[in-house]
Amino acid sequence: MKIKDIRDLTTPELRARLKEEKDKMVRLQLNHAVSAIERPSDLRFARKFIAQIMTVLRERELEEQQQ
Repeated sequence: MKIKDIRDLTTPELRARLKEEKDKMVRLQLNHAVSAIERPSDLRFARKFIAQIMTVLRERELEEQQQ
């Protein structure tokens, strides 16, 4: 999902998606701790995606404060 697609989502959708992605990352980390996962790069992509969502949410918070 590109940043443009993330920005198109509403704030409640972003919060829900953030929760889903954090849960997904925890599962990936647990699976990786037990045995090596097939694609360790999935962990990196999950962290980046979570950071992108959090960035967009923070931008929206700052916009609301300015208004």
